[in-house]
Amino acid sequence: MANTSLVVGIVVFAAACSAGHDSRPGAPSERTSTSAAGGAAVRPAPGDARAMAARAASLAPDSGSAQWVIPAKNYASTRYSALDQITTANVAGLGLAWTFSTGVSRGHESAPLVVGSTMYVTTPFPNILYALDLSKPGAPLKWTYEPHPSAAAQGVACCDVVNRGAVFYDGKIIYNLLDAHTVAVDAETGREVWRTRVGDINRGESVTMAPLVVKGKVLVGNSGGEFGIRGWLTALDASSGKLAWRAYTTGPDADVLIGPRFKPFYPRDRGKDLGVSTWPGDAWKYAGGGVWGWISYDPELDLIYYGTANPGPWNPEVRPGDNKWTAGVFARDPDTGEAVWAYQWSPHDLYDYDGINELILLDLPIDGRMRKVLVHPERNGYVYVLDRQTGEVLSADPYGYITTTRGIDLKTGRPIEVPEKAPRTGAVVRGICPAAPGAKDWQPSAWSSRTGLLYIPHQNLCQDEEGTEANYIAGTPYVAAIVKMYAGPGGYRGELTAWDPVARKAAWNVHERFPVWSGTVVTAGDVVFYGTMDGWFKALDARSGKELWRFKAGSGIIGQPTTYLGPDGKQYVAVLAGVGGWAGAVVAGGLDTRDSSAALGFVNAMKDLPAATTKGGMLYVFALP
Repeated sequence: MANTSLVVGIVVFAAACSAGHDSRPGAPSERTSTSAAGGAAVRPAPGDARAMAARAASLAPDSGSAQWVIPAKNYASTRYSALDQITTANVAGLGLAWTFSTGVSRGHESAPLVVGSTMYVTTPFPNILYALDLSKPGAPLKWTYEPHPSAAAQGVACCDVVNRGAVFYDGKIIYNLLDAHTVAVDAETGREVWRTRVGDINRGESVTMAPLVVKGKVLVGNSGGEFGIRGWLTALDASSGKLAWRAYTTGPDADVLIGPRFKPFYPRDRGKDLGVSTWPGDAWKYAGGGVWGWISYDPELDLIYYGTANPGPWNPEVRPGDNKWTAGVFARDPDTGEAVWAYQWSPHDLYDYDGINELILLDLPIDGRMRKVLVHPERNGYVYVLDRQTGEVLSADPYGYITTTRGIDLKTGRPIEVPEKAPRTGAVVRGICPAAPGAKDWQPSAWSSRTGLLYIPHQNLCQDEEGTEANYIAGTPYVAAIVKMYAGPGGYRGELTAWDPVARKAAWNVHERFPVWSGTVVTAGDVVFYGTMDGWFKALDARSGKELWRFKAGSGIIGQPTTYLGPDGKQYVAVLAGVGGWAGAVVAGGLDTRDSSAALGFVNAMKDLPAATTKGGMLYVFALP
């Protein structure tokens, strides 16, 4: 996947190579503590028919309407709130309640959490955790936790030094650090409970994703597909931080945790050690397939679902074969990590179409009967509806402009490729749509059972690409492609689309000047919230798409909005502003707009962003009078 032109200059990766770490590939280590150990510092503060037919599955424990305890709101990843004080009739009166500066000026992609009367906010590197007291005017600081991750980790963050949020579980705030550590912090005191190293920055691994806790296990995945990492999903014991299991994306079945329970729907996905045989030689050992996106869980089926990222390097001629199990999705047993089924959105991915986007678990009427489905707006430009019990593709329909494929063959589950758009070494292939960030990247959608619509924030970008020679050296860039991105047809670069997965079409859409890189949230008041990269926070009518309200923030918005019920009984909406991420690297990383290949080609599409916004790091919270 990844994000920036290897962001602020590739020279910094050398610092990572000199860092002193355990030399075993990906060897986790544990340290437990009842205080701030390992250099961490804790500072005290200075109803309609469709709603019945399309109900969301499996709310997370104690999520409740008042709180927001995981970034996706619930295990089904709906990002839907049952709060309804703010409605289409009164949202125009929304006003600023209070603000909080994070003191960090890189890309802010995380979701503010609310547990009881405390809000928790994580920042990009250096990954500070703030606790804010919602019971007092202005929400003053309760405490600050500073984990001091290794500065060398910034050199292996391909696409800005972002963090996508924390989770609350069993009295602890648990989140990941850029330098491939996972930490648990006492939610009341801010004291470190445990800290576990899950990866190795010397090998190009970093961690930017938000973890998920399922049945007492903290699920964490790695980033680094542009540095030749080998992707994995790891489960840690939530009480101690000790390793429970690890499932690799590539390699022999024993490493991928494929055994007798593994029954993929499509014949081409059956066979022994496909994670080796679908790669040339030993390329599977540094093949990408990170797990840096979203995880969902169905308690009834007792299965977790998550996507895998791009194979490495980008140049597909270097790695013939299906490159399993990259650019796909796994269903696994959370207790053991055993794979139950898998499917590849993009076998032998040609365009950096990571498969890590959100997986929304719904029960929908499909062809006259209710089905347990997984809805996934994929980077390759299609909204997929899969049977989440078997992995069968029930439908796959375009929601963006596509030139790279002519559809998805539902008999085989495979994309119908356009050969003339395949990247080639030494030749420039033009008009590749969608571009490498996909029709949509990590930014999560929201689902409303009231409207039966999925609200998809995404982009409209194309690119030209030339493949180059590839040489793998651990911990250094491994891309082998020169890319230049630009706006797709129509000239706009962003879009919010309301998608009906039953009717298999868009209900409405709104165009934006820049990619819509923020998350979304939708409420029982039929209001959908999202932010823009030029700093507008907007509220739309969830049924019609009509804009009802907007607020200008001090920096572009790429964070995930959340909503909660305050101690005073009022509904609030919170969002972090702070431009950055892959799309905003030109601002956050101070990149030269004259270099069209910077940020892996994204800068060419965003040359006007520096004139529209500046760096920042600010939490904004809104309420009705």
